[in-house]
Amino acid sequence: MKKTIITIEREYGSGGRGIGKKIAEKLGIKYYDGELLSLVAKESGYTEEFIKQNDQKRTQSLLYHLYIGSQILPASDMIFIAQSRVIKDLYNKESCVIVGRCADYVLRDCDDVIKVFIHAPLESRMERVKNGYGEKAENYKAYVQKKDKSRIAYFNYFADDSWGRADAYDITVNSDVGIDKTVDIIVDYIKAKQGE
Repeated sequence: MKKTIITIEREYGSGGRGIGKKIAEKLGIKYYDGELLSLVAKESGYTEEFIKQNDQKRTQSLLYHLYIGSQILPASDMIFIAQSRVIKDLYNKESCVIVGRCADYVLRDCDDVIKVFIHAPLESRMERVKNGYGEKAENYKAYVQKKDKSRIAYFNYFADDSWGRADAYDITVNSDVGIDKTVDIIVDYIKAKQGE
């Protein structure tokens, strides 16, 4: 297989993280999601704990506007910049799967990037969050929708408004067909795109 970077954006509860791991295993390449945090810590000099607290957050508070006014970037922006450097470095080094973190946007001008979006019906995602992820919520529908809104806000803050838009990805897959079937569909697409 020639060098390929697969980026995965996903609706919350669609199984994107597990799908990404299985794709990496099937293709024999590395997988990055939370693992990126330690690389970002080395790049930025921040502690992993600090990065976890500020990762994938956007700032709209009064504090943010004070930062902008004094031309000091908020922590989330500085982490995004460091994270972008790490993602570009990975692109230059190896084939891998990167889940989330606006990787598709960061690598938008790079060759050999296959952009994937995973989605599923809300009911299926609620079920997976409750029984698959074991998360507790009083109202699973509101919980899942809030998580999606947070992902959309993060993506749109750092990238653009293409999160979830089919034309922004090489392939979008409804994971309601099952995790393993979704993995097979995506791997088949990758191989077809590479002419294998």
